[in-house]
Amino acid sequence: MTRVPSPITVPLLVRQRAAAMGAAGAEWLASLPATVDTLAQRWGLVVQHTFDGGTAAFVAAATDDAGTTCVLKVFMPAETGDDEFGRSVLAHQLAGGRGCATLLAHDTSTSALLLERLGPNLAVLGLDVPDILAAVCDTLVTFWRPLPDDCPLPTGAEKAAWLARYVVHNWEALGRPCDRRIIDRTLAYCDERAAAFSDSTAVLVHGDAHGWNTVDAGDGAFKFVDPEGLRSERAHDLSVPMREYNAPLLAGDTARLVRERAEWLGHRCAVDPEAVWQWGFIERVSTGLLNLRDFDNGDGTAFLEVATRCC
Repeated sequence: MTRVPSPITVPLLVRQRAAAMGAAGAEWLASLPATVDTLAQRWGLVVQHTFDGGTAAFVAAATDDAGTTCVLKVFMPAETGDDEFGRSVLAHQLAGGRGCATLLAHDTSTSALLLERLGPNLAVLGLDVPDILAAVCDTLVTFWRPLPDDCPLPTGAEKAAWLARYVVHNWEALGRPCDRRIIDRTLAYCDERAAAFSDSTAVLVHGDAHGWNTVDAGDGAFKFVDPEGLRSERAHDLSVPMREYNAPLLAGDTARLVRERAEWLGHRCAVDPEAVWQWGFIERVSTGLLNLRDFDNGDGTAFLEVATRCC
């Protein structure tokens, strides 16, 4: 039985991200066909088409020997030594299939997950931006849950401090592609969100809740894929729907439209809109710099332009 297509298809953005990692990324790409073949044999899979849309993993549809449809995901190496794979496994386990794809199996040696296969994501379904934001919010409400005191996931305070360092490093490395006041505002917001962290109000946070990661689970419900896995305030999870969908924001009074989005998201999820605004600004700048560094699709410029108009 042929279990893996030859050659396997690796999406452009994944290849670009791997190339930006240098030797580690090149090694991961070179070994990927053998890795996928090993996993297919181990888990009894027939690997089918590759999914587009992601940037940091190889993700493909598969069917196991019992005929069950599933998804194979192989993480690329973490660029900073952060255990992204381990956090994803723990987040899936804590969610237990509620508001998030069910974890069927995982393999630490290859940083691979086997997940339930769900339907199309919100972008493929053709929803407009307000409906996408509503679906993301409603799915987050089902996903959030309190965590045990000994939960080893990184805290929102730790993530804010990491983002501050990340923004400064990439801003300098890219030749300072935006005004210093944008960076200063980002760092100030990182300090505020770190200071606001409290174990008593922290929940399981997805960390990358946008429309491409929100997929049809049937019967009008949605689930997330690709949880980053954090222990933080609820407003933290609204930073990603804040930072995405820049075209309508750039088409009008940007600062007003971004503020209105923060208010709308905050009220929809019963969280502080100012915290949503701050996390959104942080994510917009950090993601803009990431896109400028790793991709050539123009998105980085749009992220930073919105931030500039809001500063």
